[in-house]
Amino acid sequence: MADKKPGTLRVTQIGSPIGHPKDLRATLIGMGLNKMNRTRELEDTPAVRGMIEKVHHLVSVKMS
Repeated sequence: MADKKPGTLRVTQIGSPIGHPKDLRATLIGMGLNKMNRTRELEDTPAVRGMIEKVHHLVSVKMS
């Protein structure tokens, strides 16, 4: 992990989609997140930024 790719985001699920609309759960699954505290490194693209904005209250984001 010494040389990380520039332009990646580390996204961690910190909230549960229970009680939220189904499309929020589908967005989390599309990002590879479906369980609490699961982390994924995603490319920093406009599509990923849009998904993060949609579920911003359920995820934590760090720049890598």
